[in-house]
Amino acid sequence: MYKGAPVVLASQSPRRKQLLEQAGIPFEVRVVETAETYPAGLEIEQIPVHIAQQKAAAVMALCKPEEIIIAADTVVVLDNIIIGKPKDRDDAVRILTALSGREHRVITGVVIRRNGNEKTFSQTTTVHFKPLTTEQVTYYVDHFKPYDKAGAYAIQEWIGAVGIDSIHGCFYNVMGLPISKVAEELNRI
Repeated sequence: MYKGAPVVLASQSPRRKQLLEQAGIPFEVRVVETAETYPAGLEIEQIPVHIAQQKAAAVMALCKPEEIIIAADTVVVLDNIIIGKPKDRDDAVRILTALSGREHRVITGVVIRRNGNEKTFSQTTTVHFKPLTTEQVTYYVDHFKPYDKAGAYAIQEWIGAVGIDSIHGCFYNVMGLPISKVAEELNRI
């Protein structure tokens, strides 16, 4: 159970909220909308860290110096190309079809900021989908509407149970927050 300084989550992600609650970390949500942009030429592993830094910086003005800000961003990478959130149903079907039968990486960048001090890290998990049928893909998209999810899926939903045959790394990282590492870093502060 975390008993340190007050924590502010700079994210509206229901999954990140769930993971902090599950880890027994009390927090408040404060969000300022930011553009999820990054400089050209930035290494893929640094992109989610850069975006998380933008999110943390945006909420700093809403926080007291003693509060700890946690910000995160997750990207899905297939063939060294970032797969974002789907634009619509057709895009979600296209993304899941591309992931079908293949391995991809899920990289989450995390920023923990307090009193001007900042700790950043990223964690990578490799995920492999079994070959998915067109019926499985359309069923998932039509019933779960994964439009707010990088890579057009959530590992904890139906598609993860029936479609993923292996992961290497942190399961919770794929959900959007490597909670064990976050809890470890919070306890160091």
